[in-house]
Amino acid sequence: MCAIAEKLSATAPRVTLEDWEALRSLGFDEMGCLEVAHIVGIFNYLTRLADGFGLELHPALMEAARSGMPLRRAGG
Repeated sequence: MCAIAEKLSATAPRVTLEDWEALRSLGFDEMGCLEVAHIVGIFNYLTRLADGFGLELHPALMEAARSGMPLRRAGG
């Protein structure tokens, strides 16, 4: 699934039937393949939109990503 997600993101015109067959061999049906494509497309859209507006991640989120430590709710 990660391989086709990367290919859809980086080089969508090069996605082939064989790429989808790899997902089908894992048990994905047509709707499952479509769902993968939709999720990849939505994430790509949101990332480009955020980049276009110059949005940046909160410093605490960046630190959690860097350190591997999960975020915690205040008082929780």
